[in-house]
Amino acid sequence: SMPFLLCLKKKKSPVPLGRSIFQKHTPPIQQNYQALLESCLKNKRLFTDDTFPAHISSIGTGALLKKLPRNLQWKRPHALHKSPVFYAASRKQLDLCQGLVENCWFLAALEALTFHQDILAAVVPQNQSFERKYAGIFHFRFWHFGEWIDVVVDDRLPVNEVGELLFVSSVYKNVFWGALLEKAYAKLYGSYEDLQIGQVSEALVDFTGGVNTKIKLAEAPPDLWDILTRATYSRSLMGCQTHLGVYFPSVSLSCIQTTKVLKNGLVAGHAYTVTGIRKVTCQYGPENLVRLRNPWGKIEWKGDWSDSSYKWELLSPKEKILLRKKKEDGEFWMSLRDFKIHFVDLVICKLTPDLMSQEDGKKWMYSWKSGRWVKGSTAGGSLGFSNGNFWMNPQYWLNVLPVEDSKKSPSVCNVVISLMQKHSTKHRNRAPHLFIGFLLYKNMILLPFFPEQYQESNRKLPPGFFSRHQPVNKHQVFLDEREVTCDFHLEPCVYVIVPCTLEPQQESEFVLRVFSRKHLMIFFHTLKEIVDRYEGKIWEDFFTKHFEQVISSVSQNPEINAVQLQRILNNISWRNFQSFRLNFSLDSCQGILALLDLNATGTLSIQEFRVLWKRLLFYLEVFQKRDTNRSGKLDLVELQAAVQETGISLSNEVCNLMAIRYGDPGLQISFESFVCFMLRVEIMGEAFRNLTQDGKGIYLRESE
Repeated sequence: SMPFLLCLKKKKSPVPLGRSIFQKHTPPIQQNYQALLESCLKNKRLFTDDTFPAHISSIGTGALLKKLPRNLQWKRPHALHKSPVFYAASRKQLDLCQGLVENCWFLAALEALTFHQDILAAVVPQNQSFERKYAGIFHFRFWHFGEWIDVVVDDRLPVNEVGELLFVSSVYKNVFWGALLEKAYAKLYGSYEDLQIGQVSEALVDFTGGVNTKIKLAEAPPDLWDILTRATYSRSLMGCQTHLGVYFPSVSLSCIQTTKVLKNGLVAGHAYTVTGIRKVTCQYGPENLVRLRNPWGKIEWKGDWSDSSYKWELLSPKEKILLRKKKEDGEFWMSLRDFKIHFVDLVICKLTPDLMSQEDGKKWMYSWKSGRWVKGSTAGGSLGFSNGNFWMNPQYWLNVLPVEDSKKSPSVCNVVISLMQKHSTKHRNRAPHLFIGFLLYKNMILLPFFPEQYQESNRKLPPGFFSRHQPVNKHQVFLDEREVTCDFHLEPCVYVIVPCTLEPQQESEFVLRVFSRKHLMIFFHTLKEIVDRYEGKIWEDFFTKHFEQVISSVSQNPEINAVQLQRILNNISWRNFQSFRLNFSLDSCQGILALLDLNATGTLSIQEFRVLWKRLLFYLEVFQKRDTNRSGKLDLVELQAAVQETGISLSNEVCNLMAIRYGDPGLQISFESFVCFMLRVEIMGEAFRNLTQDGKGIYLRESE
């Protein structure tokens, strides 16, 4: 018998429905946003979406209805606020709060999205507003089983009798992008009620088309902090979940199941967003901290490093001011040690699979294929349940090819395989997920040739092959989840992937995705090579080339002084701006160091330099956009536009003062001056927000 680990959860495996005709996944209705918008503008009417009407049917049919107010109304934002705003440029103003729908998993993923403006812009097209070309119609984009689709909605939102949104709302009551995005997501999956139960990992993939890595924190790898660091400073989104209970460690979250707030301030069985990490210097040594946010926008952790913890007194005044928030806003810090104790899973969604492989910036190939399990034909079930019919399952050939430029042994290649099942009804939660998994076999019959004739003739490996050979993944876990992902280190070779359900004769459609440095799959959609936009190769080569070379003796935690910082910054060659060369003065570098050196060592750590690097990339993008005449300098008008572009609100008076402080005699601002200027504005703004009690002023002790 084969040694398979079958992960059977509390709920029973669904029974086959005995259908005689295969029931295909219902694709979402496609509407042409641009055509509908132009038609509404031409006819001078506001859009009403008949495919997702302002009716109780769009909310659902179950328990959610009992929570609705008696006189529920549907209103457009213009009827709810005198100056509605679709989207706020400032990240500070993107915070959302959960409503009556118990979709903390969706909100936690959405909060993670707000840290990546370019990814957010792909989901939430930014050229929409309640003023210019307004016609009551909005659209959003989601990755849906292998392809990006556009979802159109009208802006009628459910409210109570006093005009308060019933579902997702913004901390800033005039901002409506979150409520409209939730409506589009509810439309995609059938109704608002269909968002009641879900997983952070599902929403993260729907927002990015990315690859999920799930880490069980009780069995966390020893390099967890390094993984968190790479995830934080690359294009990754992170969510996590607290313990639901001793006996039911389920990862499908519905806050309706439990709203138990524990004595330590955490909510049991609840999803949180990981919003940052920080290594701080205490009087007794360094401490690794993780920052989290409760999507409710309130109720916070009360233990060590919480807002009122004595631990903050162990830090330098500057570090304490810039990290500690004394606000009940749902965001808080905790130690990595406590994080591993109080949370069950950490989900990291990355746009490329290089997080765990440590091969940042390398090119990856991505292939995908739609398939289906059909009763009596391709629904063979798993080896343990199939009664000799396992070979009937779909079989896909994978040729893993050697990669010439890999630092690893040429005999090992990193391959990520993901299997995703499609729900068979319009409503995502009407039918339970099947238990699914896949087995991977090294092809011992036709090596070393890639068996194109097998694929072309639709031939399969015979039943005897599977009784004679062990799979590569001997302990495959079958899960009743939407997606199962596995990370492999494989020798270059021909393999066969066999996706299957746990039990035979269970029908469903599925999407199989394969990511590797180099592979070949017949009859697959092979998309273009993918690579990180910014951080990619920079972290792999940049630090070894620039950061560590300027330090005479590289310790385990290298630090750089102002002279070394100047040397690094002025030697950067920009990939996107080949002719762009920096010219930071020593005075500028001393100013930057003073701002970013939170623990007052007179040097910058790699962590602090990474913060600077991310800001540099962002500032350069804004500077290039606003320097319209390509002079390499911004005048006062361009400076004000650039500051506004970053999402920061500054008065003309403050802008003028800053131009006098950082500009040349003609009040022209160079890029170097713009960096110093923006860093000071951002850091002082953060300090003010963390210290103020009323938003108007602050009280400082002498050291502060």
